[in-house]
Amino acid sequence: MNTQPQSSQFLTLEDSAQVDAALLASNEKFLTRLTVSSLNLLKHIAQEYAVNIEDLTTKQIIAWFEKDSKIRREQGSKSAYLQW
Repeated sequence: MNTQPQSSQFLTLEDSAQVDAALLASNEKFLTRLTVSSLNLLKHIAQEYAVNIEDLTTKQIIAWFEKDSKIRREQGSKSAYLQW
């Protein structure tokens, strides 16, 4: 099942503001944004597999990316979950 997000952004404005307010160096803020975005994507993947996020396996994550990539190739980028 391919469920499009309301927004293709995985870092909300609120998340971004919290990172901006943190007492971190620029490179640390970048890594924090990447980590929060990854968490949000992993939550989506876990929901698609109907498992808890901590139960996701590397194989499942790879398979999800392969599936999304295949959708992008076969149906176009607007049909894929990840918009890049």
